[in-house]
Amino acid sequence: MSPPPGWPGRRRALGAALSAVLAPGLLAGCAGPQLADHAQQRPVLDLRRYFDGPVTAHGMLLDWRGQVTRRFVVRIDGRWQGDEGRLDEHFEFADGERQRRIWTLRREADGRYSGTADDVVGIARGEQAGPAFRWTYTLRIPVDGRDWDIQFDDWMFLIDERTLLNKATMRKFGLPVGEVLLSFSRP
Repeated sequence: MSPPPGWPGRRRALGAALSAVLAPGLLAGCAGPQLADHAQQRPVLDLRRYFDGPVTAHGMLLDWRGQVTRRFVVRIDGRWQGDEGRLDEHFEFADGERQRRIWTLRREADGRYSGTADDVVGIARGEQAGPAFRWTYTLRIPVDGRDWDIQFDDWMFLIDERTLLNKATMRKFGLPVGEVLLSFSRP
């Protein structure tokens, strides 16, 4: 059996298209930021102190093309007792939808963090250096009647005592599917 007419050209075109889509993602994985790059910078983020009490965040969700798809406000009530913390997050989206997520956090002996929530698959892992905090986890998100497991790579940066900025990259099957941008503020 011979391939359909034009197959070699189609195969080359498909290969070129896949390379254009996959190469930036593969290169980005190699050239990403390193937490240690921020170790000597100030101010130093203490997650337990920043998220103890009320915090408000304003954010937006962008699709893989960079188009804003949703805007939202999050009201967070954080409570810490020693190395154990609880963040009660109340989301209000611009379209009126409301969601709630409750994180249970733990500062580990080595200074790293772990966390769980009802819609987090497994355990979230985080570590801090200087003003930076990197938080990685898989979030189960309902999409069109199905659950999708989306991997999040959050980078948070303390700007000053009141302001914390967050950029989260979302991936599915290793491919970028969107980003979340957040600005946290304390009273």
